Amino acid sequence: MLLLAGLLSGCIVNDIPYPVVVCSVERIAADGLAGQPTIDAAARRVILPLEETTDILAVEITECKITDEARITDDDGNTVEIVGRHDLTTPLYVNLSIYQNYLWTIEAQQTIPRTFTVEGQIGATEWDLANLTAKVYVGFEDLSQVRVTALKLGPRDITTMTHIDDTVLDDTNLDLLNFDNGSCEVDVTYHGRTWEWHLDTEYTEVKVTFAGIDAWTHSAWLRADGLSGTRLGFRYREQGAEEWIEVPEEHLVFDGGSFSTQLRGLLPRTAYEAVAYSNDDTTQIESFTTEAPLPLPNCGFEEWSQPGKVLYPYLSEEQAFWDSGNKGSATVGATICEGSADIRPGSAGATSAKLTSTFASVFGVGKFAAGNIFVGTYEKTDGTDGILNFGRPFATHPIALRGWMKYTQGQIDIDLKNIAMPPGLTLTNDDMDEGSIYIALGTWTPEEDEGTAESPVQIRTKKATQKLFDKDNPRVMGYGELILDRTVGEWRQFTVPIDWRDTGTAPTHLVLVCSASRWGDYFVGSTQSCLWLDDFELIYDYADL
Repeated sequence: MLLLAGLLSGCIVNDIPYPVVVCSVERIAADGLAGQPTIDAAARRVILPLEETTDILAVEITECKITDEARITDDDGNTVEIVGRHDLTTPLYVNLSIYQNYLWTIEAQQTIPRTFTVEGQIGATEWDLANLTAKVYVGFEDLSQVRVTALKLGPRDITTMTHIDDTVLDDTNLDLLNFDNGSCEVDVTYHGRTWEWHLDTEYTEVKVTFAGIDAWTHSAWLRADGLSGTRLGFRYREQGAEEWIEVPEEHLVFDGGSFSTQLRGLLPRTAYEAVAYSNDDTTQIESFTTEAPLPLPNCGFEEWSQPGKVLYPYLSEEQAFWDSGNKGSATVGATICEGSADIRPGSAGATSAKLTSTFASVFGVGKFAAGNIFVGTYEKTDGTDGILNFGRPFATHPIALRGWMKYTQGQIDIDLKNIAMPPGLTLTNDDMDEGSIYIALGTWTPEEDEGTAESPVQIRTKKATQKLFDKDNPRVMGYGELILDRTVGEWRQFTVPIDWRDTGTAPTHLVLVCSASRWGDYFVGSTQSCLWLDDFELIYDYADL
């Protein structure tokens, strides 16, 4: 019997799956920060913004709170201490685990403002930080006569710059810099370490040249490089006009020999011409055409259809621009987005969009569902979680979103006991729910963002595979948001300005998301929250703000 028991025990297989416990960094602090750390739970990334005077080779992390009972290890399984001193010139990678491993990245971002300008400079300084080189172009051939007007190569207040014979440089003796063959070296010391910088100068015959033109619908950015110390500027006109319009000097921005301006009040879909000048030297005439002002389809929320159990904010899939979470909530008989006869005063339409947060369940088993409407498509339901694809093709540059809204704010009434909220967010049932409206334009792709060519930004709410919208994604060109933190009992017009981080890159898609409960991605909110929306429009002209 003992032999039989031994043989049988060798056949036992432990196939009971481990529970999924997502591990994350919940709080982190460090010395020498320029602002609050960013904890991106979706990307499993921590960003520490450092002051320019902080030693990035010895960043002191003073606190790191992670998921209870989680271990911190490296790739070899060795225990790692996050609290302590780290060289963050390259990211720190750590595994957090209870049952499954979750790879997190801790990285530092630091900007050290640097300056190198000379008399007679043409254009902006070219910086090569990797090779410790700064280069300027000048309009004279005798490079031994270069006179430096400003020099800063390290963090403020803690940097020492020395030249020949260890002469300490400051703003009073920059003329001591000797440019043999157009180059010189400067030793730059801070944090007890010294780097050798190379300052280069080069002659160019070009006295003024265009660096770029970015045309929007009612405006355009002009950028040019010219000879510093001369009279620099722009002239422009509508194509076919005889008279040039001079850009006022107070509308110009200068950086050494580089200068720029933003033209406003232009006509859409119109051809213009521009020249840049430095004293009597001018560039060739450059032509550009302003963009068309694209509208938002179904911006009054008048189009609805219900071919089966699900109500859609469009007449047909071929015409669809908006979608909602109705496809997911309909599986338990709930509708969280619908047309309403309650419209804003003076509207030419007959319906608005009504977003109602609810607890969608069958026999008491279910999840909180935030009332929502978004630009994109509801892909499918994964268990009780949604997979959505945000975005529609859109290649223009609106400067704001305007619309009408009403909002009923409820107190959070969801059981928070088993809710995994994002790092840094602490909510209780004493807190009030909040609504949100956000708009983004960017250059997302299905290869990088896992959606489709039409709607490239995939969103997954399932805890184990969660992927939420990241407004700090480098592919976001412009972003704006409105947080609704109180009840608005009467229809009110709102305007959300779009902060454009890149004026020269044309967006490919537009993302627009409205929710009666802004924390709905984490299944947190109030079943009393309700948001009405009507008559959206995109603003393209600064005169309309």
